[in-house]
Amino acid sequence: MRFPWRLTDRVYYGWVVVAVFMVIGITLYGIHFSFGVFFKSIEAEFHLTRAATSAILSANLLLAGLFSFFFGWALDRYGPRLVVLLMAIFTGLSLVLTSQTNALWQLFITYSLLLAMGTGPLYVVPMSVVSRWFDRKRGLALGLSSMGIGLGTMIMAPFATYLITNYSWHTAYLVIGLIAWVIAVPLTRLLKRDPREIGALLDGAKIEDAAQPLETGTSTSVQHPFLTIVQNRNFWTFACIWFLFAACLFLIFTHLVPHITDIGFSPIEAAGVLSVLGAASVPGRLVMGIASDRMGRKLAFMVSTLLQAVAITWLLQAQSLWSLYVFALVYGFFYSGFGCSGAALVSDTFGVKNIGAVLGLVEIAFGIGAATGPAVGGYIYDVNGNYTVAFLIATLAMLVATLLVAMVKRETPKQKDR
Repeated sequence: MRFPWRLTDRVYYGWVVVAVFMVIGITLYGIHFSFGVFFKSIEAEFHLTRAATSAILSANLLLAGLFSFFFGWALDRYGPRLVVLLMAIFTGLSLVLTSQTNALWQLFITYSLLLAMGTGPLYVVPMSVVSRWFDRKRGLALGLSSMGIGLGTMIMAPFATYLITNYSWHTAYLVIGLIAWVIAVPLTRLLKRDPREIGALLDGAKIEDAAQPLETGTSTSVQHPFLTIVQNRNFWTFACIWFLFAACLFLIFTHLVPHITDIGFSPIEAAGVLSVLGAASVPGRLVMGIASDRMGRKLAFMVSTLLQAVAITWLLQAQSLWSLYVFALVYGFFYSGFGCSGAALVSDTFGVKNIGAVLGLVEIAFGIGAATGPAVGGYIYDVNGNYTVAFLIATLAMLVATLLVAMVKRETPKQKDR
């Protein structure tokens, strides 16, 4: 039997979904992580302190956590096509309007609010959708689908720097916003909710050879009713881990370029370090995704958080360009492993029936952490004139996150939703 959305008997449509999210991610994630490149231009134009400039991004990230939950809820009910289309529309609209701003308060609307609606659910949506298409190969699929984060950072940072240097930050946002529309909107037509929508099974198994019915739940985990999830200790452990990780991640992404220029390097060199960080995350996602399938979700997760702490410790004493590249390589490789191994562990723990809403709830904690990190980093810089204390706090936070991952208890498969 042939299905209209199965490209051939040898190509599982789940891999098409993975490829779509990878390409969309290159654009939207590149935008999501590029604020550090614009940081000093906005700071100078509006005569802001580091803390005030960071507040623009902090407001965006706080709102992003809230929108992640609502978009995750919508994803479980309406499917990915509509949700991702709205994300693409809001992202382009946000940047086009941001390019026309001439007052600080306008940035809190066009960038903080509208971009949160566009790029805020970027983690929840791909992780939730891809988890529904794969079981045995879930870690690999999640790693591949999220490679757009690294590729987007690698491409967008130097491209935005070129536009800012040769034109203005206003022009840079206008061009990037138009690109978001052109690339992301058409690709949403290729997205499907889960294998049942095309009459297929998890991991591309053939119906005639399968002993299982058309299911999208995992075979290794309990499917938890949504309301009981927030009563589960694991949920709150995950929320704390996501908070700590987000605070560190966005402190680094927001203040890394300003920090590098502060210690004497040019904006192009600083953007180059950020690009290397993004480039290192590409193989990191793939390798750590495979590792989570083979060595276990928890162990891969703990390796990721622990080595992020090591990398940030290295950043504290990095004063040469080569040492900054070493930081970027190590941190980029292992921070990227957090997303795929973490999402796989959440999916294995709670099942995939309500995975969009579950990850959306966890992303609220992520949004609070993401808003906290840049603001704290900016405040510490304004007080001390450097980022040393901020980076020390980030190191400690990732060590605590490693201990929390060790505390996660895997569920036993007592029941499955059918």
